[in-house]
Amino acid sequence: MKISLKTIPHISSKIAIDLNKSGVVTMTKGLDFVAKEAEKVLIHNVNQEMALEDKVDEICEDNEEEIEFNLVDERQLFFMIKKKLAPEFGIILNYEERYSDLSHKILDELYEEDLIHFEVTENRIKNIIYNSITSFIAEASELDTAIMDKIKTYKKRYIPGTDEFDILYEKLYREELTKRGME
Repeated sequence: MKISLKTIPHISSKIAIDLNKSGVVTMTKGLDFVAKEAEKVLIHNVNQEMALEDKVDEICEDNEEEIEFNLVDERQLFFMIKKKLAPEFGIILNYEERYSDLSHKILDELYEEDLIHFEVTENRIKNIIYNSITSFIAEASELDTAIMDKIKTYKKRYIPGTDEFDILYEKLYREELTKRGME
């Protein structure tokens, strides 16, 4: 599953909380600084992927007539072009490898900014960060289902995509994260 800009603050908080709970990391400036640094790395990565997808969209639009003429499956073509251009944009498409790479980059930033100290191997810290990312993503789908089910029980009908729905969804999302100890 892709990381979205909307979920980044929550993933970053989970990384900071999990590092703090691990007992193998000392935070020099606290949870917020660790979360903010993780957030920077994740935002940069998501923005790179968005730039890649914009470029792929541009290529597809420029060749729209030829694509229609040859009856090409646009989704498959989009993915093929994205796969070909991904290295230019520094994007790893395999999620397992990508989250491992992001974990390493986050660890590097936390260390370089002197936000954490540890006496264990870097790999152990990287694994804590990796597990934070992957466990959050695994729970995100379950979280979304729980929130949508809760919204459906309300007497008032909320229409997805409206400001009112988005505000309610975000409120319930934060409540659910807190209830599950993810924020």
